[in-house]
Amino acid sequence: MQTKIPVVNEDQEGILSQVKCFALDMDGTIYLGERWIEGAAAFLERIEASGRSYVFVTNNSSKNAAVYVEKLKRMGLSVGEEKIVTSGQATIYYLKRHFPEKRVFLLGNELLREEFLQSGIALEEDSPDVVVTAFDTSLDYRKMCKVCDFVRAGLPYLATHPDYNCPTEDGFIPDAGAIHAFINASAFRYPDRVIGKPNADIIEYLTTRVDEERSRIAMVGDRLYTDIAAGRNHGLQSVLVLSGEASLEDAKNAEIKPHLIFSSVREMIPFLV
Repeated sequence: MQTKIPVVNEDQEGILSQVKCFALDMDGTIYLGERWIEGAAAFLERIEASGRSYVFVTNNSSKNAAVYVEKLKRMGLSVGEEKIVTSGQATIYYLKRHFPEKRVFLLGNELLREEFLQSGIALEEDSPDVVVTAFDTSLDYRKMCKVCDFVRAGLPYLATHPDYNCPTEDGFIPDAGAIHAFINASAFRYPDRVIGKPNADIIEYLTTRVDEERSRIAMVGDRLYTDIAAGRNHGLQSVLVLSGEASLEDAKNAEIKPHLIFSSVREMIPFLV
């Protein structure tokens, strides 16, 4: 594993020339709230103009794919749901493979509940077989008491993703990782398995959606412990952008270093030839 960070806004080894598909984080990488990060729209255009492809890969499970499509449309980008990969989708994929026909207590927004139900997952409020926690922005004390009871009782406990904070236009708000900490403080357990970045399960799901060798997929994101670790640990290229959570100082101190660092996706455009 490399000990030094790469030079910012440079690709001295020509890594990007070998990339065929960009797996792009959303919050903090492409936009903040409803605002494009400067140059992001032009970056997406350049990817396609250069004969490459992209998908959006987000740990944010507070929304389903249809909502992301609608949000991007409001921002001026028309894409289909095939371009959206979420930790919620990857969790559904995992449940179907490892807990088929099991009843699930889902700590999540109504939008995620709808996606689970449409995918054939049986949701159960009172006598579940499995607990799944997500980024639930409709969280209340009643829900927290209930999920802690189920976790304390020893049920299998999955989580969509590990992020502690979600970036917004006004700063950061508590994300799924903060919810895990609350549950652990009461029920003395962290999730048995976390599906989203940086873990293997979402990358496995990604490869069912993207027909490229892993070495030709670049994970691009603003978080070292999710986006960059996901790329590094699972055979993808990893590109850190400094437009969201992580700073250059964070990158210098991180155990897992990115292959490349750019100030934002805008600075990647000249390398997509």
